[in-house]
Amino acid sequence: MKPNPIFEGLYVPLVTPFTDDLSLAPDALARLADEALSAGASGLVALGTTAESASLTAEEKQTVVRICSAACRAHGAPLIVGVGTNDTATAVESLRELAATGVAAAALVPAPPYVRPGEAGTLAHFTALAEHGGMPLIVYDIPYRTGQTLSAGTIAALGRLPGIVGIKHATGGIDATTVELLDSPAPGFAVLGGDDVVLSPLVAAGAHGGIVASANVRTADYAELISLWHRGSAGPARRLGAELARLSAALFAEPNPTVIKGVLHAQGRIPSPAVRLPLLAAAPGSVRRAALLADSRERVGAPA
Repeated sequence: MKPNPIFEGLYVPLVTPFTDDLSLAPDALARLADEALSAGASGLVALGTTAESASLTAEEKQTVVRICSAACRAHGAPLIVGVGTNDTATAVESLRELAATGVAAAALVPAPPYVRPGEAGTLAHFTALAEHGGMPLIVYDIPYRTGQTLSAGTIAALGRLPGIVGIKHATGGIDATTVELLDSPAPGFAVLGGDDVVLSPLVAAGAHGGIVASANVRTADYAELISLWHRGSAGPARRLGAELARLSAALFAEPNPTVIKGVLHAQGRIPSPAVRLPLLAAAPGSVRRAALLADSRERVGAPA
């Protein structure tokens, strides 16, 4: 039997800071990584969607992983690395390469995007990855990006695979599948919220934590929200959750991570709000609205 889930609490999928000329800004990334962990994040996610990983070169990806890994080692925290492809053989190869580096505690892997292989094909895909990839996997269930919906039965089957240790649940809300998933997750299988706006009710319903892009700002408050629910402090958790849901909605008013980068730049934490095509920088009004909500004092961790 698997042990209790090892991935609990808040995991921050970091943005990839660029300069105005769209070059990687490694020093800024290192600061963001250290700030997130110092503010109470349980760990980091490198090369997620928030990192604009599809637009990074192979060398840039290596740099991002190296920087995030160094921060996690310094803080004694786990690093999760995004690995995504709709070709099973290529995904296995990528996982083996990542496993050989020894820097990641797990890989975050989406259901095969675009090809929509069906639930049986998705289960076969993850079975091959779990058996041959050489490292623990967190399934990224995000059907509005992949085009593939997973039923509670398929998720339960995934959770029983020895190499799969959790799921990032980002289906766009809380529905019957969510309730069934949280009712009796497999031993050792972590359910992590991935829809920032509904993080609070999801953790209240039993999720172990979250992978939360919004937590690039006000990290300590998102960490405290999860902690409050796990401690049974329902009243403070509801109030903080409602406040952070408004912030998350503002941060996702335009495609992720454009508004987040705009706010981080306004706070002086990254050198530029620049994103790479096909993304476009967020409108100033969207950034201003989110920045006002992001300016509230954090309750724990790094000073505001």
